[in-house]
Formats: sequence, C-alpha cells, structure tokens
Amino acid sequence: MPFEHGTFSVSIFKLASKLPENYLELFAADTAGMLDQVKEEPQIGWVSGRHLLESKIDEETAICGGHLYLNLRKAERKIPSVLMKAICKREELVYMQANNSFMVPSNVKREIKKDAIEKHLMKMPPSLAGVPVVIDLATNRLYLGTGSTSQIDNFIAFFYKTTNIEPRQLSIGEMMEEMFHKTEVDLPPVNFSARPDGELTPGRDFLTWLWYHSEKDGGRVSLEQFGDFDIMIEGPLTFAYSAEAQGAAETTLKKGGSPQRSAEAKAALIVGKKLKKAKFAMARGEDVWAGTFDADHFTFSGLSLPEGEEMDIHTRFAERIMNLDIFQQAIKAYFNKFAETVRDLNWPETEKKLQQWTLERDSY
Repeated sequence: MPFEHGTFSVSIFKLASKLPENYLELFAADTAGMLDQVKEEPQIGWVSGRHLLESKIDEETAICGGHLYLNLRKAERKIPSVLMKAICKREELVYMQANNSFMVPSNVKREIKKDAIEKHLMKMPPSLAGVPVVIDLATNRLYLGTGSTSQIDNFIAFFYKTTNIEPRQLSIGEMMEEMFHKTEVDLPPVNFSARPDGELTPGRDFLTWLWYHSEKDGGRVSLEQFGDFDIMIEGPLTFAYSAEAQGAAETTLKKGGSPQRSAEAKAALIVGKKLKKAKFAMARGEDVWAGTFDADHFTFSGLSLPEGEEMDIHTRFAERIMNLDIFQQAIKAYFNKFAETVRDLNWPETEKKLQQWTLERDSY
C-alpha cells in the first residue's frame, strides 16, 4: 500500500479531538461487508491497511508501527457499458423479430435493460477501490492517501459517521487560525507583477512566494527540533490567473530541463499569473522530500520520503510516518515565514522586491 513504500498522494488533517479508547470497536462496527453481497449500489466500509479484502479490524490487522492504518473501501458491481449495450441490442432484435417491427418502444427498452441487469449483474466480479488512511495516535494527525476532492469529501463524511469526530484539513485557513488566530482573509493579496487583479488566492500566493524565497533567499527555514530545511521549486509549473476568466487562464510549462527559467515562466508572472501547481524538492542534509504541491487544494501528489534504513515492516512504517510528520511541520514553518512576511509593516517595500524579481529574473 502507498504509505508503506514508494511515492503517494496525501492530504493532511488534524482531528478535532482524540479518538475514543474504543476506536477499534467503532471502526470494526463499520467494516465493509461481504463481497458476495455487493450489488448495483456501492458498498462502503472500513478494511485494514494491509489489503482491501481484510475486513477484520483489531490490533493485529489495523495497527502498524504504533499507528492506526486502514482503508476506506468502496465495492460495486457494474456490467461494462459495451457488454450492456450488446445484451440490450440482442434482446431488442429478438423483440422486433417476434413483433414484426422496425422499432422498440422506449418502455420496452427500459424493461429489457432492467431484465439484463437482474440476469447478469451478479455474474460480474465486484470492482474494488480503497483510500488509505493513517492516524498518528501520538500527534492526532491524519494522513489520507488521496488528493481527490470528491474522495476527501466522502472520507470526511464516513469518518464522522464512524467516530463522531471531524477531520480538519491542513489549509491556509487552518494554519492562520492555529498560528495567528486569524482567517485567510487577513492575508493581503500578493502582487508579483504590476498587473494585479486584487483577488485573494492565498494558496497560490504562498506557492509563488516559495519560488521567490527559494531563488532570492536560499529557501531556508529552521525548526528547533529538526534543523535547517531548504526548498527548491521545479517544473512542471502550472500558472493561472486569480480571476480565471481572464484570457488564457491556465498555462502549464513542462518542456526543457528548467521550465522555471524559461521565458514563458517569466511572461506568465509579468501578466499577473501565479503558481497553481508545481514540483518541489525539500532537503535537510541528505534527507529529501519531493513531490507536486497543489496550492488550491493544499494536497501533495507523487510525494517521496527520505530513504529509511529500517528493515522490519513495523519500524520502517513508523519511520515513514515520522518523516511525514516532519514534512508537515516544515510546510507549516514555511507558511509561518510567508504569513509573517506579508503581514509585516515593511510589506509594501518587500512586495516591490517581488515585482522586481519578476521583471529582472533571468530567462531563456
């Protein structure tokens, strides 16, 4: 599963309260059902993090490296559309021949389709999909293995149904409340060019500022517990206007060795576009975290963690989740630096430096 090795997508949450002592019983009460009971309506429920067929949830199956590890599984049966059309067409031809007709009434077509589903649906194997989730029981942090908005919404609703606890996604608004007791509207719009549209897009402002910070200030933040981190923004880069109705609203640059140094990147900044999505690499010594940051949804895809040294599955898993925790703390440290910068009394002068960086940056 993705949290155990390799790269993965992740959305980061903080639970509004700790899980109750009987949390395993709560998840076990909402496990996914038997696959032979799956029909046309999707069947949704919890299974272990080990694989999608393990509906038993207890300490042995659902705890790995001291963390709760589950999947929210969705199972459903469907007759493939091509097969369904063929079955219906065959029955419609039978009807026309029996009735000496050149057409099939719409009500008969509906009945043919209904009969086809009743006869053939249970012959189809159920399709399975799972969204993995890890809960760090020590920090109350939740890591969800998806960046899909619909999957996130479905997960939050089902998690609340099971636990009566609301997961709160890491976002600009959440960090502003946690760090400054403010909301995201308390952040001023950041203008990287002389053509501002005045709209507030704090996620894009933050990502574009990270790019500026990495090129002009070395991209460094320091965490007392973990040391110094450096970040670099890489291509592909996706630029967008704040007001997406303007012109060619979105531009993606991916060709060449360094699209961030291209003339197209400079031109996008000059006309008022900001980074909406970009690859990044964040390093602490020899440890590297890398992936793609979606600024609008505050999700990370293709995320890779520093290579671990542990071989035992539980210890290695705990090490990877520890690196995820370090990653989210570093991201929060970068945001804290960004928010303090744009809320500082000297911000007007700093903003001029950002616009100068846009105009004078090297390009080819």
